[in-house]
Amino acid sequence: MFVELNNLLNTTPDRAEQGKLTLLCDAKTDGSFLVHHFLSFYLKANCKVCFVALFQSFSHYNIVGQKLGVNLTVARERGQLVFLEGLRSAVDVFFQTQEEPHPLQFLRKANAGNLKPLFEFVREALKPVDSGEARWTYPVLLVDDLSVLLSLGMGAVAVLDFIHYCRATVCWELKGNMVILVHDSGDVEDEENDILLNGVSHQSHLILRAEGLATGFCRDVHGQLRILWRRPSQPTAQRDQSLTYQYKIQDKSVSFFAKGMSPAVL
Repeated sequence: MFVELNNLLNTTPDRAEQGKLTLLCDAKTDGSFLVHHFLSFYLKANCKVCFVALFQSFSHYNIVGQKLGVNLTVARERGQLVFLEGLRSAVDVFFQTQEEPHPLQFLRKANAGNLKPLFEFVREALKPVDSGEARWTYPVLLVDDLSVLLSLGMGAVAVLDFIHYCRATVCWELKGNMVILVHDSGDVEDEENDILLNGVSHQSHLILRAEGLATGFCRDVHGQLRILWRRPSQPTAQRDQSLTYQYKIQDKSVSFFAKGMSPAVL
């Protein structure tokens, strides 16, 4: 039986929960399909989205988004999407004079201790607009890939502080959602990344972990997805619930199925 991710998570654009932090994690595989899913999901839900894209260019996300039924260019022009293109912004920080603080200005400082300018960018992008009626349903912060900040010289504690302040603003104050991708270094010893991954995991309500197959490449099964729901308010026995599915990435969708139910087996 093949199902879509929305069905696995038991959610639709018109009844998505608010005030939640979702962690996307990939280990020995590319979990970017999860980022594309949530980006298109929230745009279709008429949410105001701030996308801190540190891994790919705007054109890349836009091409994939069109396959999923959303146009990022249109969304940005109408004010629904605020897009920070990390690759291009990094060049601007180094080679252009900035009249105002840049979200990534820590790149020019040898001992930058915090990500306050980046947080201020997020808060400004998602702050409510005074108007007669609410234009967007609720705000959403999407970050791809948070681990890149470690590669750019920030410490895990500073990045976790950034997530804490964003969560306080987006999830608690504005009643919105956050979706964060963090790469799992796996067998490679990376203490800072482990601290970051564990720190975000403890704050998350939902964890989606994409993993490569232990047996290697397969044409009909591209990996497996572990889904962990964390409900701190529930009794201990009902607090955490987890499921594991295998998946196959197609041109315009991703199919999920139980282990042993792929076309290669059936």
